[in-house]
Amino acid sequence: MLSQTAQNFHPEALKLFDSFLHGLIPRREFFESAEKYAITGARAEILLNALAEARQVELHDQRIRCCYMEYLSPNDYGSVRGLLAQPAKVAGRLPTVLVVHENRGLDPRIENIARRLALNNFIAFVPDVLGGYSDDEEQTRFLFSRLDQKNIREDFVAAVDVLRRLLTGNGKVGMVGFCHGGRIANFLAARRLLDASLLLRYAEHDERINAGWPAYVHFLDTYLRIPSDDN
Repeated sequence: MLSQTAQNFHPEALKLFDSFLHGLIPRREFFESAEKYAITGARAEILLNALAEARQVELHDQRIRCCYMEYLSPNDYGSVRGLLAQPAKVAGRLPTVLVVHENRGLDPRIENIARRLALNNFIAFVPDVLGGYSDDEEQTRFLFSRLDQKNIREDFVAAVDVLRRLLTGNGKVGMVGFCHGGRIANFLAARRLLDASLLLRYAEHDERINAGWPAYVHFLDTYLRIPSDDN
């Protein structure tokens, strides 16, 4: 089977996919609208599953070691379970990376990102604030929308402190976030990682996200007083 990339799909179909991914349209509307761009049901499923299919590091790769770790949520909100991935052979204390998932929780793609980081000699930790992953996208997004966002933010603040105290870590914490995780990355940059650099990747044709770029630059310059380079 030939691999599917963004170039295999009509740009308007990718916009539909983005709308579905972020809960703006239901699954049925995505499939019905995708047919306008010569996307059959089978190819639409490929598009929906494209993120989860990119498993570049196998679950039982002998070069890494993965386990689940729990830590207490602030304000007596219970505990948070997350995936911890690190190199199998550790030479000295390693830098750590906090990975923040999207609104679908700790899905296979995010797990894979943690394993990739471990292969590159980092310790990666992915808190699962949703409390489990399901391939039912609509139900998962609904459950995520019911979560207390203030408590979620505090869970990630606590996660930074957990990584800084990790015995195998060197006390330095980086962060990478996707979609909802990008928002959390910005929050933590101001709350815990203000002296760190921010690397933001914007898609060339993502009109919905790119529309917010000027306001974001203004926020950095005005409120955080961080020199920005939007070139």
